[in-house]
Amino acid sequence: MQIGHNSVVSFHYTLTDDQGNVIDSSDGREPLAYIHGEGHIVPGLEKALEGRQAGDQFKVDVVPEEGYGVRHDELIQVVPREAFQGVEDLQPGMQFQGRNDQGSINVTVSKIEGDNVTVDGNHPLAGQTLHFAVEITSVREASEEELSHGHVHGEGGHHH
Repeated sequence: MQIGHNSVVSFHYTLTDDQGNVIDSSDGREPLAYIHGEGHIVPGLEKALEGRQAGDQFKVDVVPEEGYGVRHDELIQVVPREAFQGVEDLQPGMQFQGRNDQGSINVTVSKIEGDNVTVDGNHPLAGQTLHFAVEITSVREASEEELSHGHVHGEGGHHH
């Protein structure tokens, strides 16, 4: 069965950066399951999976525009150290929920200089080309219940 709208697809993947470092992988875990066409995975990967079938193995490079977006400098800001009250050991790489005009965003502390803390609201993978190695393990039709809920139930399903 080919992957199309409303297919439930399970796949193993390894995601690497331009240097070949592994960023994320399903190795040793259940395959990732998603409903095709619901926008649960990055657009470039979803496009590459279209029309494939179980057993297919392939590699795909996803440009930032079809991945986690390009980096936006305006999402980087410097905030005073006292904005992190109650955090005793503030370190670069720590993630916090921040607020902006659109609601809440996740920010990552990128550097600390004295009382100035630089936080970055870009997705950690923004601006990066994503290199996926994919192996499709199963393809099936989504059930009515799954479609009404918009996510996969049971094996490999992720609850949001």
